[in-house]
Amino acid sequence: MSVVSITADHNELGLRTSAKPLCVDLDGTLIRTDLLHEAVFKLLRMNILYLFMLPIWLAGGKANLKAEIARRVMPDAQRLPFNQALLDWLKSQRAAGRELVLATASNQRYARAVADHLKIFHSVEASDDTVNLSSSAKAKRLVERFGEGGFDYAGNGRADYKVWDRANRAIVVGDESDAIKYARREHADLLQEPAGKTQSKSRLRIWAKAIRVHQWLKNTLLFVPLVLSFSELNLATATQMIAAFFAFSFCASGVYLLNDLIDIDVDRQHKTKYKRPIASGQITVSDAVFGAICLFSAALFISLQLPILFAGILLLYFVITGAYSFLLKRLLLIDVLTLAGLFTIRVLAGSAAIGGVVSTWLLAFCVFFFLSLALVKRFVELSGQMANVSRAVSGRGYQASDLETLAQAGMTSGFASVVVLALFIDSPLVAESFSNPQMIWLVCPLVLYLLMRIWVLARRNEMHDDPVVFLMTDWRSQIMIAVGAVIMLGSQLIGPWVM
Repeated sequence: MSVVSITADHNELGLRTSAKPLCVDLDGTLIRTDLLHEAVFKLLRMNILYLFMLPIWLAGGKANLKAEIARRVMPDAQRLPFNQALLDWLKSQRAAGRELVLATASNQRYARAVADHLKIFHSVEASDDTVNLSSSAKAKRLVERFGEGGFDYAGNGRADYKVWDRANRAIVVGDESDAIKYARREHADLLQEPAGKTQSKSRLRIWAKAIRVHQWLKNTLLFVPLVLSFSELNLATATQMIAAFFAFSFCASGVYLLNDLIDIDVDRQHKTKYKRPIASGQITVSDAVFGAICLFSAALFISLQLPILFAGILLLYFVITGAYSFLLKRLLLIDVLTLAGLFTIRVLAGSAAIGGVVSTWLLAFCVFFFLSLALVKRFVELSGQMANVSRAVSGRGYQASDLETLAQAGMTSGFASVVVLALFIDSPLVAESFSNPQMIWLVCPLVLYLLMRIWVLARRNEMHDDPVVFLMTDWRSQIMIAVGAVIMLGSQLIGPWVM
């Protein structure tokens, strides 16, 4: 067996030379994804009701399923995550006069779109409306065309074993463990990328990026009711809040994975989101689905250990985020109202986890405050990409001319939250819960500072993070939040004589 690294110098690959045709698999080999899996999510993004058609199409055979999907959605071949090192080597083989054949189980419409884009393949063998060209069917087709052992074949996994067994030479691409074992057992060529490329990155690091661990900071909002009812803080409530935090975080991460699966095409058109693990092919669609299932299962298990109301709110959060991913985020203004609601739901969940009650004043403050932050988030996203982009391309319901309206609405909503906070200070509930409620007036200018600073930075195009994450990580904001927490604590512990 020759174990090689694909380098810039294609003449030093270490592979045995061959004049036989080279047949190359597509999914997982030439590209770091599976077109059928991606197409399913793209189809559901168009209309979630297609979910009920999938089993009907599958009943007619997998080839029929692929054909029906291919009639409705097409991949953007130019933006697929190609295995660039392999692609460069194939180009060198083409330049040397070798016949290249794209042999794939993907539907012929997809295969030809890729072949037309790359312009290096002499011919295409792919699934049609009746034949699913996978495994033994692919092996049979290639043997009929080139003869037993009359071709070399590059693939990446278990589905390629039967093709490798009938090829002149097996070329194993990638780092799938079963395929590597096959290469070592059968003395096949093993094409892996050199150190420093994607395969050598820590899988844990890649998954942490995919599930947005840094976004878990948003779920600290669950602790707001506990902070406001400091007298109820004890080991039991602290444990419940930590469990609730992880339940929400796992659920949110599962939703992030599903959201990235649905938005693969959109992310690949974005100037930075194309680097996300799923869009770039660092994590396969099937692995992402499995990861989402595991995260949702963990969230469900934890939530069942907490008050039933918390589990109900978490379910509501899941339903709304699912609706947001499939539909709501593309609707004008509905998207930001939904985001504000999702932030507010976290506060409600925190109260439910400890069996508390959230006042209507706190809910009103949260709605206006988080609506302002949601509008910041949308303003920043749109201002960075919509100057010359249509609504159809952006996937949003906005135009560039809407940005000023969003900014005005966002700042107005922020000021409204401070007004609600000021009115809250004089409410009977505060008088009963705080020893020195007048101290809370000092929080008002802090909130104004935070919101106005965020909007100034957004208007300067200097806001590049999610606004909630920004508040949690920016040192100036951290100081304001810490001072506000001290004031709230002091208003509970310090008697009215201080004022």
